[in-house]
This record gives sequence, C-alpha cells and structure tokens, in this order.
Amino acid sequence: MDVLRTPDERFAGLPEFPFAPHYVEVPDGEGGTLRVHHLDEGPRDGRVVVFLHGNPSWSFLWRKLIPHFVAAGYRCIAPDLVGLGRSDKPARLGDFTVARHVAWMRSALFDALALPQVDLVAQDWGGIIGLRLVAALPEGFRTVTMANTGMPIGQGPFSKMLREWPAMAAAMPEFPVGTLVRAGCAEPMSDTVVAVYDAPFPDERYKAAARSFPALIPLTPDNPAVPDQLAAWTALERFAKPFLCAFSDKDPVNKGGDRMLRERIPGAQGQPHTTITGGGHFLQEDRGPELAHVVLDFLATR
Repeated sequence: MDVLRTPDERFAGLPEFPFAPHYVEVPDGEGGTLRVHHLDEGPRDGRVVVFLHGNPSWSFLWRKLIPHFVAAGYRCIAPDLVGLGRSDKPARLGDFTVARHVAWMRSALFDALALPQVDLVAQDWGGIIGLRLVAALPEGFRTVTMANTGMPIGQGPFSKMLREWPAMAAAMPEFPVGTLVRAGCAEPMSDTVVAVYDAPFPDERYKAAARSFPALIPLTPDNPAVPDQLAAWTALERFAKPFLCAFSDKDPVNKGGDRMLRERIPGAQGQPHTTITGGGHFLQEDRGPELAHVVLDFLATR
C-alpha cells in the first residue's frame, strides 16, 4: 500500500487548537501498518468519551466541545479517520472500503489504545463507522450519541443533497476540502479556519480518502457495504444501552435521518432526543458548546 504522511509543519500554529498530537499503529490490511492520529485530553482515569468525525473533516472539528468535557472530568479521545487529518493517507481510491475504515478504527481504539467501555459521540461518516463498531462490540460502549448521520442500507428515503453528492464529488477536478466544510455550515466560517481544514492535504495526491467517501455511501442495493450494514442493523436492533440523537435543524444532508435510529434501536426509547437550532451539517462548528452541553446532560445520569 502506497501511503502518504502530511508533514508536521502543516499543523504548526493552528488557531483554537492547543491540543498535542498522539499516534498509534494499526494493521493496514495488506501486511503493513498505518499511523493513526488522535487527541487525548483530560484525566487518564476519567470516563472516556470517543469523538468520531466524518468526511472531509478531522479532529479539529471537535475543538469547541472537548474543553467542556475535560472541565467535567472526562477523558476525550478524538481520532482522525485514516486518510484524513494527521493520520496516514493511503494514496489510491481503491485502498478504502467501509469495512477497512471500521477495522482501522476498531484496531486503533480497542486494540492499540485498549480503551475501556466508552461513550461515543459521532457525526457524518463517524456515525456509520461508529455504529458498525457498536454493532460488532456492544460491550465496548456505555452510551451512544449520534449527530447528523445515519446507517444507510441501500434504500431510501435520502435527501436530495445526499443522493446527488457522489456524482458531484466525482466530477470535481479538485476536491476543495475547506470550502466543502464551510459549505456544510450554517454560520460563516473564516478563511483562517477553512485553511485549517485544508492543512492535512498539501496537494490532490493526499485526498484519496476524502474523494472516496462519497462513493462508499450505501445508497443503492448493489453497494458492496450493504450486506455488512444489514448485519450491523440486526445487532443494533438489540442494543439497549442509552442512545441519543442530537441532530441540527439546518442540515440538508441528514435531516430526518434520526427517525430510523430512534425507532429501531431499543436504547433510543425514552431518551431526551434533541434538535439543535441554528446548526448546519457540521453542527460542531456552528453550535459546538450547545452540542457539548446536550451530551454532557445526557451522560450525567447514565
């Protein structure tokens, strides 16, 4: 596997991001290894909250939430998905599958880091990957919070934006990562923050993961991930631990996607599901502190 690694200087002096990098090694699936970056903030003996981002963002997305959790005594782990952020970047589109992303995160969190039972907070692709982990290792999770995500199985309904996104992404001669994150927000984003989202990608060669994700979304029955998605749903329909949906009201991608989660997952019954007003798809940018306090209130009694 041909693997690229973003030079460290690309991450020097990032605004609003005083967090030190940490790394673990995971099997790449082809006999080699990949370096996975993660944040590790808060007391080492604190209850562990894992934050999983989606595409094309990275752990920088959680910077407005993490200080609130640390102040409340939690240990915060926020990995970068393989191919994004400070994690290693396989160079070919074909290097990426949903199953591989799940295996890489499982290895990073539960093998390399050997985390105890965790509270999961996930958004976008972090939700798909995270829910697959919950299905595979239900004993590894204490609670789950999903924000602006879903668990598609190759059939709708899907939003117009989600249906059109794979073709739109494939047609882009350049993949403007920071601009795409800004477009997914309801609030204005400064050029400085846009540049931080661009930082992991010195040029187009580094963007194979970001480019591959849209086509991996299980939107049609013939998508190769559908059998594993269906198997995961069988497990999720038995998951009775506390499960919260905290979606935002201005997300054109996953709006309404919480319904399936709330109706089919037993642990979602009777929970204080929340709609956060004023947040776009990347609600961590638009309403980070609000999302943090919704989750902290949820965790306080569970």
